[in-house]
Amino acid sequence: MNRTADHTIIHWHGQLPPWTQDGFPWPQTPPLAPAATRAYDYVPIPGTYWMHSHQGLQEQSLMTAPLIVQDAAVLAEGRQEVVVMLHDFSFTAPDALLAGLTGQTPSAIHAMARSTENAAPAPMTVGNRMGPMQGMAHTAAGKGMGMSMSGMSMSGMSMSGMSMDLNDINYDAFLANDRTLHDPETIQVERSGRVRLRIINAASSSQFWIDLGALTGRVVAVDGHPVVPVVGRRFPLAIAQRLDIVVDLPGAGAFPVLARLEGSRRRTGVVLATPGSRVVRIQDTGLDQMLPVDNSLETRLVARAPLAARKPDLVHRIVLGGGMKPYSWSLNGEFWPNITPLMLRKGQRVEIEMVNHSMMAHPMHLHGHAFQVVAVNGRPLNGAVRDTVLVTPMMGSVRIAFDADNPGRWALHCHNLYHMMTGMMTEVRYDGIEV
Repeated sequence: MNRTADHTIIHWHGQLPPWTQDGFPWPQTPPLAPAATRAYDYVPIPGTYWMHSHQGLQEQSLMTAPLIVQDAAVLAEGRQEVVVMLHDFSFTAPDALLAGLTGQTPSAIHAMARSTENAAPAPMTVGNRMGPMQGMAHTAAGKGMGMSMSGMSMSGMSMSGMSMDLNDINYDAFLANDRTLHDPETIQVERSGRVRLRIINAASSSQFWIDLGALTGRVVAVDGHPVVPVVGRRFPLAIAQRLDIVVDLPGAGAFPVLARLEGSRRRTGVVLATPGSRVVRIQDTGLDQMLPVDNSLETRLVARAPLAARKPDLVHRIVLGGGMKPYSWSLNGEFWPNITPLMLRKGQRVEIEMVNHSMMAHPMHLHGHAFQVVAVNGRPLNGAVRDTVLVTPMMGSVRIAFDADNPGRWALHCHNLYHMMTGMMTEVRYDGIEV
């Protein structure tokens, strides 16, 4: 039931329901009106997932929640589980945040979001092109909007020395389980115990490094899908991705698990504490600035249950484009909803190669399918099975493969909310599906 005052629709991120239950505002599956109800009935897949609004900018207002589907084998291990959900937070209304990026008025942004209540977004002009935004003059407005030499973003430096864009919005706070490090959640754990962390990056526009501090962890699953364990103390986590990390506590004590914002000293997190241990105050800024989130973990991941070996029947190629001035983002030079769908047929093995021509990384999410990462920057991999993958800037590339086994209409988009809202979305459509 929709208990809010606005139309809304909830997407079951990473789950594989029929397309009419995916929680995306197609004309055939419009958002839910206030006080209305809708039933969903599908077989869930186990792992660490999450749910969030796919209506306008509601995700930025924290309309999200974990979606943990337990697996019998994991339950049999009997270890403690800790769910950590990360958010970025601003006291400024989401409409005003987007208006500050695009130069539109908040009322125009709100009107555009309302236009999606009963159909796909209505087109608006972007310069001389067509897309969901209009008047892309790059000006700042409202509290919570950070300015720098590159406009609304902070800049990072690539290995080549070229500047990349980071962190479109200067948020007021970063949250772990709805709390900052001024009053972090302290989770009681057993002395010398083993804990499975389920970490969800539900931020709208922020990417983090997960820093285990004194602990060493083993990544055992990504986006809900098991991988050959990867050992470390610091792991990148792009927007919408999830990490399952198993840690063995060395004894008694308090052990911070931090999420550190890329390109910044800012951080949030939780504390794992054994009974009677002393928990000291943790500053929300660290001593060192973090590097941009990258694919250093992605290239080390190996799926426990990879796709069966098979040559692709179909290859689609997508160019990721756009920039900060004007603030607009595209796929193959097209802006949602004025796009050319990626067509396929049931039973095909499909590959999609994504090449990033922009100066900013893009976490790309495909609805309705779990794909395998088969190449990063041209290097072949027998990589992870997942639903969201980061495509790094300045000609970074990722190739994914999946079996076309879930007929319907499926969104493929950047999961940076403000990139998606300014056009960075397309459709994967099966032959024979009525539009």
